[in-house]
Order: sequence, then C-alpha cells, then structure tokens
Amino acid sequence: MFVRILAGGLALAALVAAAAAWFFLSTYETPPVDPAWAVEGDRVIPTGSLTVRFTGTSTLLFSDGETAWMVDGWFSRFGPRALGVGTIAPDVDAIERGLRRNEVDRLAVVVPIHSHFDHAMDAPEVAKRTGALLLGSESTANIGRGWGLDERQVRVAVDREPLHFGRFTLRLIETNHFEFPDPAVREQALSQPRIAEPLVPPVGAFDYRVGQPYAIHVEHPLGRLLIQGSAGYREGGFTGLEAEIVFLGIGGLGTQTPEYREAYWRETVARVGARHIIPIHWDSLTGPIEGPFTGSVRAMSFLASGSEQTLSFLKGRLAADPELRFTTLPRYDEVVLFEAVDR
Repeated sequence: MFVRILAGGLALAALVAAAAAWFFLSTYETPPVDPAWAVEGDRVIPTGSLTVRFTGTSTLLFSDGETAWMVDGWFSRFGPRALGVGTIAPDVDAIERGLRRNEVDRLAVVVPIHSHFDHAMDAPEVAKRTGALLLGSESTANIGRGWGLDERQVRVAVDREPLHFGRFTLRLIETNHFEFPDPAVREQALSQPRIAEPLVPPVGAFDYRVGQPYAIHVEHPLGRLLIQGSAGYREGGFTGLEAEIVFLGIGGLGTQTPEYREAYWRETVARVGARHIIPIHWDSLTGPIEGPFTGSVRAMSFLASGSEQTLSFLKGRLAADPELRFTTLPRYDEVVLFEAVDR
C-alpha cells in the first residue's frame, strides 16, 4: 500500500511539475503598454514622407522614399531553453521572411544598438542581402566578420560622428545598457563586454556580449528622432540634442527603482524635448514574429519583468503632462512619422 501511495504521489508531483513548466514556457506576461496607444499602418503614404515599420523588439525600418535604413534587423526567434542552455545562430529563412514582410531589399545601413543577440545577431545577414553597411561597435564588427561579411561593409562607429545616408544624418552616441536585476544574468550579459574575435555561430546566447551600447540621433529635413533601444542612460549624454520623437526602450524598466525610472525619463525624453514617445523593446524575445505582440514569456521574467511598474510609470508621465503623445506601432505596417512638405 505504501509503495502505491508513494508512486501515486510521485506521479502527481511529476504532473504538477510538467504543468508548471508548460505554464512558464508557454504563457506570456501582459505587455507593459496601453492598448489605447496602438495605431494602424497608414494606407496612403504621401511621397517623400518619413516613415517607420516595426518588426518587434528594437527592429525598426526608416524610409523617406529615397533612402531606407534599419535598426538592429533581428528576425530570428528562439525558445527559452535554447537561449538558456543551447546554442543559437541566425535563422536565414526568418531573415528572408522578415525583409519580405518589411517590403525592403535595399538598405543604406543597418545599425545594431549593441551586440546582444536580440540586436546584432542577424544584422550581418541583413547587410549581405540588402547591400547595407553594418555600423556599430567593434564587437558588432566581429559578429559581422564571424558571419563572413565583406570587410568593406563593416564600419566601427565613432561616438557622435555625423554620418550621412541620403537626407538622413545619423549620430551614434555612446550610452549604457540597463542593469539586469539578477546578479547571475548581469554577470553573464554585461561583464567582459567586448567580443574581441570574430564570433562564429552557433554559439551560446551570452556569447553575444553587449559591446558598446549606442543611442541613435537622427536628423532629417522633415524632423528629428532619438532611438534609445535599451533602458539605460548616461547623465547629460544627450545635452545639446533635440528630437520631436523618441523611440524609448522600456524592456526591464520596471525592474529598476522609481528613482531610476525618473532619471531615465529625464535623461532621454525630457533632455531632448520630445513630445511624442514610441515605446520599443517591450515585446517577447521568444514569442511569434507574426500576429499580435506578446509580453515576455514567464520563464524569462528574470530578464525583463516589472510590466505593471513600467506601465504605471508611463501612464503617470502622461497624467502629469496630457500633451504628451504615446504610440505603439503595428507589426510590419508602414506608419508616417513626418509628412512630406513642398521642397
């Protein structure tokens, strides 16, 4: 009898463990954005307008009808197990689909904001397929070299150097990555930040070291943008710069202290005088790359939890200044940021 009871108890425990594993690996947290902020793609794009398309995380495609360029260009997706204990490599089929869904085959430049896998891993293949320049840190350059990208398509950024692509002027500005709250993750993801040699995948997710994080300041005759992909900052880093729109990375912002969140806002949105905020890097790293966006899978909440705190903070900023505008972008559909004016 005791053996039967023990066996039954073990079986029940196994079922509970399996159910818990399924729950944490297959369900997602609520996204840290207000559904009321969502906009649809524009059906009519006036010629010469400055537009954006959003794939997810921080992958953004900007175009003025003459020149197109991309932030990150990350289209591969992996499950929590592969990211935690397996190896990963660019998914060339996913990259092909992602470029097709963005309706782009030529890019002037692709700019990973830092060298973690969810920003820089696919960028060399994107550059190969589109003829783009790969622009970023020396660590990002070594990701490109490890993928066999022609050295003529690799450029290491110089802090604040103005670079001209058509009517776009880009400045990469050195900044910081936010600090992961989990000490073990922080050690793996942010310590020893440089990728010193060409990185040849498949490799572990944490082999994609952070490198030098950047924000991107964009000037165009139609308007100015600031792209802050990670929820990190440097005090006074954007002094003297202005932007009408900030693409604000909010992944992990809820894990930080209230004082940190206030400082982050002050040093990004307030510092450049922006009135229009477009949150980015708020969706799942492991969720589907088609269909509705999801929050983080629960098994990876140690990377970017705190959704409720993030949303509460953003709503608080809006309540304090109702003239602010928050927008969340649709997946892949083109949205006009600045309409063309008569030249």
